[in-house]
Amino acid sequence: MSGIENSGRQAGEGRVKNAILIAGPTASGKSALALDLGERLGGVIVNTDSMQGYSVLDVLTARPSADEMARVPHFLYGHVHPSTAYSTGAWLRDVTRLIEEGVLSGRPAVFAGGTGLYFRALAEGISDMPEIPPAIRERWRYELKEQGAERLHRILMHEDSAVAIQLRPTDGQRIVRALEVLDASGRSILDWQSARGQPLIDRDSARFLVIEPDRGELVARIEARFDQMLDKGALDEVKQLMALGLASDLPAMKAIGVRDLQAALAGQISFPEAIERAKIATRQYAKRQATWFRHQLGPEWTRLRPGDGLPVLD
Repeated sequence: MSGIENSGRQAGEGRVKNAILIAGPTASGKSALALDLGERLGGVIVNTDSMQGYSVLDVLTARPSADEMARVPHFLYGHVHPSTAYSTGAWLRDVTRLIEEGVLSGRPAVFAGGTGLYFRALAEGISDMPEIPPAIRERWRYELKEQGAERLHRILMHEDSAVAIQLRPTDGQRIVRALEVLDASGRSILDWQSARGQPLIDRDSARFLVIEPDRGELVARIEARFDQMLDKGALDEVKQLMALGLASDLPAMKAIGVRDLQAALAGQISFPEAIERAKIATRQYAKRQATWFRHQLGPEWTRLRPGDGLPVLD
């Protein structure tokens, strides 16, 4: 398999050729399949999961182990500090940087993860967004903390009602995002979103794989994996995260298990209750992922069951 062509103006140039995309719900075996393919094909693996990009949360996000990463080069894992509100656009820029640096040249690139919007951006492109100056970003995050989401939603309704009516008044993260884009650029976030960018992969040569596990088997895998996470130090990771004193609305603070284990550490609930809540939340998340993949991924995606074995790739 070839890598990417050099940057150019012709259609398809500068995009990753012969990419392999592996999607699926949490605990479905994506990382294992990516590792097998990466080893067999001499490729590299690129994280395509929003939570596995954060540092500190090695265990709680089920990031590949150090031994696994030593077997095949892995990129964009644990490279973002939890204080950062990492976005699809930021991830796409990181992938673009890998392409420009030649990291994905000359060997197959396997994109594996559970974030549907990342796969969509990779294969279809997304609109460019303006760079937000740190002062503006900090201002609106401070305002969110001081005034609350509903107050900022009223401000957004006055400044950009077309966006505000699409957002829940309690959705602080998206409200702040709309306000900071408007503040930084003088244009509505809807204007920016209307201009779609270019895909980063060559769709004609790409292989699209999505794992669709049996629901009962997936639930059993989720239950067993969370128990293993606790044995491997998940509670210590939550303590490290708490020590950073981060805002509770940051994406990293919403990683499954964090809030429940925090509550148990604070004596608000028992540890068995925290563990059960986290397992329930993981099952619910996996169901939402599976539904999204079932309805949003097109016919070009090959549907796999865990244990089907390695797919035959031309």
